[in-house]
Amino acid sequence: MSAQFSWPLPFGAQVTAPGRVRFRVWAPGAKTVAVEIDGRGRVPMSAEVGSDGEDEGWFSLDTECDPGSRYRYVFMSQVDGELVAPDPASRGQAGDVFDPSVVVDAAAYQWQYPNWAGRPWHEAVLYELHPGAMGGFAGICQRLPELAELGITAVELMPVGEFPGAHNWGYDGVLPFAPDAAYGTPEQLKALVDTAHGLGMMVFLDVVYNHFGPDGNYLNSYAPAFFRHDMNTLWGATIDFRRPEVDDFFTQNALYWLQEFRFDGLRLDAVHAICVPQWLEKLGRRIRREIGGQRHVHLVLEHDGNAAHLLGFAAGDDADEGATQLYDAQWNDDAHHALHVLLTGETGGYYAAYAEGAAEHLARCLKEGFAYQGEVSPYSGESRGEPSAGLPPTAFVNFLQNHDQIGNRAFGERLTTLAHPQALRAAQALLLLAPQVPMLFMGEEFGAEQPFLYFTSHRNEELARAVREGRRREFARFPQFADETLLDRLPDPNSFSTFMASIPEPGPAPAAAAQMGRVAHLLRLRAQHVTPFLRGARAIEARAIGPKAVHARWMLSNRTVLNITVNLAEEGLTGSLEQLAETAGLAGADVLFDSGGALQGVAGGGFPGHSILAIREPAAPMGSL
Repeated sequence: MSAQFSWPLPFGAQVTAPGRVRFRVWAPGAKTVAVEIDGRGRVPMSAEVGSDGEDEGWFSLDTECDPGSRYRYVFMSQVDGELVAPDPASRGQAGDVFDPSVVVDAAAYQWQYPNWAGRPWHEAVLYELHPGAMGGFAGICQRLPELAELGITAVELMPVGEFPGAHNWGYDGVLPFAPDAAYGTPEQLKALVDTAHGLGMMVFLDVVYNHFGPDGNYLNSYAPAFFRHDMNTLWGATIDFRRPEVDDFFTQNALYWLQEFRFDGLRLDAVHAICVPQWLEKLGRRIRREIGGQRHVHLVLEHDGNAAHLLGFAAGDDADEGATQLYDAQWNDDAHHALHVLLTGETGGYYAAYAEGAAEHLARCLKEGFAYQGEVSPYSGESRGEPSAGLPPTAFVNFLQNHDQIGNRAFGERLTTLAHPQALRAAQALLLLAPQVPMLFMGEEFGAEQPFLYFTSHRNEELARAVREGRRREFARFPQFADETLLDRLPDPNSFSTFMASIPEPGPAPAAAAQMGRVAHLLRLRAQHVTPFLRGARAIEARAIGPKAVHARWMLSNRTVLNITVNLAEEGLTGSLEQLAETAGLAGADVLFDSGGALQGVAGGGFPGHSILAIREPAAPMGSL
C-alpha cells in the first residue's frame, strides 16, 4: 500500500489542480510583482486587498502551469527598480539559490510506509550527519541498513535548505523550503525518510530559524519588514518574529517538513537568537495541535540559555486544553564541555567555565541535567541557565562530539586525535549507557580520525575572502596562535579540498571493525537493559569521586537501579569505594558492562584508570529510595 502526503502552503507555488498553479508571495516593499515562467514570459500578479480594504503586501496569481516548470518573481520598486529573484518559499531549485525555482507537485511521491507512526522519544539513539559528506540523499539511503544494524534509531540531518554553492554546513541557507539540489531532489529526500521508516528508524532535520545566510537572500529588497533594523544577531539581520507574516513563514516551514516530508522530529538551531522568545512556545503548541496523537513527533532545542521551562509541560491556550510537552529535549552543551575538559585538558574559550571541578559539573549534568542552572559563568561573567533538576534524564541530549564542537575548532580535530583512546572508550560507554538520550556524530561509530572542518562554496570571491579573514581574526585572539605561521595553516573554508578532507572514512579494518563492534555491543545493552525502563526514570545520586571520576545511580521504571562508575583519568582510584563494592556483591546484581578489570579493581578496594563499570542493581522495595 502506498499513499501521498502534501502540506498546502499558503504561499509559494502550490499545485491546485492538474495543470494549474497558484503563486503567492509577500512583497510589501514592491510596487508590482510578476511571475516569469520559462517558455511563457512574465505574467503580472494581483495585489491582494485585506478585509479592511488595505494593501497588506501580498501578491498572487492562479494560472495554467505544469509541475517541473521553472519560474522566478520579478519585483518592481520605486527605490531599487527591477529585481528578478527566486521564490522565498521555493520547494525546489533548478540548480543553486541564484537560479530559477521549480514548481514541485508535492503529492507526486508515493510513500511505501504511510502508516509509520514513529517511535517514542525515549527510544532515540541519534546519529548526526552532514548530507553532503555522506553522498547526498541517495548516499545516506545506502548507509541506513548498516546504521540500523548498529543500533541507531534516529538519523539527524544537518540543515538541507538551499544554500549558496554546492558545499556548505547548511546554516547559511536562504531558501528554507527547498532541499538543496546538491544533495538531491525533494523526491529523493522523501525516499530517504521513507526508507528509514521501513527500517524502523526515525529521521530528524536540523532547521535554522534565527537568521538567513549572507548570499542569495533577496528578502530585504522586496520585504524589508521581514527584518528588524534596530538589532542584529551574530550572523546578520535579526528576523522580526513580531510580524504575523514572518511568524507564519517559519511555522509553516516546520509543519511542511513534518507533514509533507514525514520527518519524525526537528532540531531547532540556536533558538536563543530568536528575538521573540514566546514564539517558541507558540510554535510548539501549533505543531502539537496539528500532529495530534497519530504520530510520535519530537522537537529538540539548541539554546545557550539552558531554557529548562521549555522542556516541561505547558498549559494549553484554551481552558479545556490540557498541559502538553512542547519540546522533548535540549542539546546539553554543559555535559559535552565537562566531558571535553576531562578528556583533553583543554580550558580555553568557553571550556574555562568547566576548568575548575569538571567532574562535579559532569556529575550535576548526570543527576540534574544542566551544570549551569542560574549560576554565574566564569567565561561570560553572567548568570546562565534555569533550574532543571525536576526534568527527566531524557530531556537532555548528550554527546561527545557534534558538528559545532568539532568544526568550530581551527583544524577540526576529532577526539580520536585529542584524547587517550581508552579514556575515550570509557566516555563513549558512559554516553551510550546513561539514561540521557545519546547522540553520535558521523564517523564516531568507526573511530574516524579525519577532521570535520568549516567549509563553504561561495561564488562571490569577496564574500569568500571575508569568511577566510574572519576565521583568521577569530583564532588570532587565542594564545596558541601567537605564531602567525600557524594562522597561515588554517584551512580555506571555500576550498573544495576542505570539504573533501571532512568526509569521514574508516581507518584500518581491524581497528574500525573493533570500534563498531564496541558501539554495537553498547547499544544492544542499552536497548535491552536501559531503554525499555526510561519512562519515569529518575536520578538518585551523582557525585565526583576523583579528579576525573564520577559515580551515578538512576532508578529505572522497573525499580532496578542503573549504577555507573567512570574514571577518565589515567591514574586509578583508591578508597571511598566501599558502597560500590557492596553494590557489586549484592545478590541479584548484574554487571552490564566492564571496560576491563573494573570489577576486579572494586573487589580489591580501588578503581582502575580509563575504566567504566555499569551495574544493574536488583529491584528496590517501594519507598526505599
